[in-house]
Amino acid sequence: MNAEKRHAIFSRLSAAIPKPETELEHSSHFELLVAVILSAQATDKGVNIATRKLFKMANTPQAIVNLGIEGLENYIKTIGLYHAKAKNIIACCQQLLEKHDGKVPNTRQALEALPGVGRKTANVMLNTAFGQPTIAVDTHLFRLGNRINLAPGKTVLEVEKKYLKTIPKEFLHDAHHLLILHGRYTCTARSPKCGECCIVDLCEYRHKNIPKPHLMAGEAMTKTSMAGEA
Repeated sequence: MNAEKRHAIFSRLSAAIPKPETELEHSSHFELLVAVILSAQATDKGVNIATRKLFKMANTPQAIVNLGIEGLENYIKTIGLYHAKAKNIIACCQQLLEKHDGKVPNTRQALEALPGVGRKTANVMLNTAFGQPTIAVDTHLFRLGNRINLAPGKTVLEVEKKYLKTIPKEFLHDAHHLLILHGRYTCTARSPKCGECCIVDLCEYRHKNIPKPHLMAGEAMTKTSMAGEA
């Protein structure tokens, strides 16, 4: 895919999604960190349902440590892998208190040293919380990178590196959320809504799901005729 087409794609996505923001509800960097850890293999909607109750009772590292693992599990048990996530979040909070004065660090090295925080979570925090031009490759970005041909690759890291290398600089800060939202609501995994897509003519997907109005109309007329004959 050439640079001109890439620029056009992100220009249109920016126009279609004027506020590319995370859908994880949070009011602080710490709340966002907890929400992102919980979001692994879970939906943002499910995470928000759980954190609305959790953050009313505990929204600081010390408050969550005070809950303990079992206490935290009571708030997040509707989320997949909640046992492991509870242990990681408690350990993460303890490390934040011990090494960072209870604050979320703003460097990749410090973030990835926290329990439960891998490269993807660190990238989300660096981009969403601290405004850095990073790309967190989740299932949506991996799918779009290969389907649209924006950043084809066999591994998450390969796709991430291609995104960072090829996305026009002016869109790099917002690209993460533009692609997530486009993948979540339009370029969906099973049945992409190509007929509603603002970049359908630029996309290089070979199996576009575009309705054919003239065929649909013809089928409708045939059915009407058959109904009349019946």
